[in-house]
Amino acid sequence: MNLVSCLPITPTNYRDGMLRLGLTGGIGSGKSTVETVLEQSGVRVIDADQIARDVVEPGKPAWTALVDAFGTAILQPGGALDREYLAAISFPYPANLRRLNSITHGLIGAAILEWIEGIGSQSFAVALPLFRPEHRTIFGLNEVWALEVEPEVAVERLITFRSFSENDARARIAAQMTNEARAKIVDRVITNNGTLDELQQKVKELVGGRRLGG
Repeated sequence: MNLVSCLPITPTNYRDGMLRLGLTGGIGSGKSTVETVLEQSGVRVIDADQIARDVVEPGKPAWTALVDAFGTAILQPGGALDREYLAAISFPYPANLRRLNSITHGLIGAAILEWIEGIGSQSFAVALPLFRPEHRTIFGLNEVWALEVEPEVAVERLITFRSFSENDARARIAAQMTNEARAKIVDRVITNNGTLDELQQKVKELVGGRRLGG
C-alpha cells in the first residue's frame, strides 16, 4: 500500500486560475520537503518559520518584547535569541506559549502579507505550522493542504535528523494541534509516514497541470 495518501479535495474556486495555497502540518511532518518541490515547480513559497526568525532579530520590536517578557536568559552571548532555550521554556508551559505567540504572531502575519503583495500574478504557498481557518481570508488562500504524520514517526525523525531529545520532541508534538483537528479545517490531507521519494512524487502530481505564473 502506498504510504502517502490523500483525502478527496474540497471543491474550490481559483481566483484568476492561480494557486494560492496554505501549507500546514505538525513538526516532523515534511513541510520543508513539500516547500522544495513547490518551489521547483514554480510556486513561490512564503515560510512563516523563516519569517518568525527574521522578526526576532536583535533590536527588532519582537526581540525587545520577548526580552521584556522572559528576561535576558533567552539571549545568546552576542545578543541573538536563544531559540532552543526559549522553546524549552515555552512549549511545555501553556501560559508561556500564549505569551510568546501574542508577541510574535501579529508581526509574522504582517510580514507575510507584505510578501504576498509583492508576488503579484503568480501562484504562491504560505507555509503555516499554526494554520487557523481565518488565514484563508487574511492571506487570500483558495486551497489548504495539511501534511500528516503519526506522532511516533515524527518523534523518530526529530531525534534522528534534528538532534532533538525524546522529551523535547514529545513536548513539541504535545503542544501542537492534533492530526484529527487539523484535518477538519483543510482541503487536502497528505499522509507522510513513508519515504521521501513517495512524498515528493505525490506533491509533483498535485501540482502538475496547475497554472502557476502570470
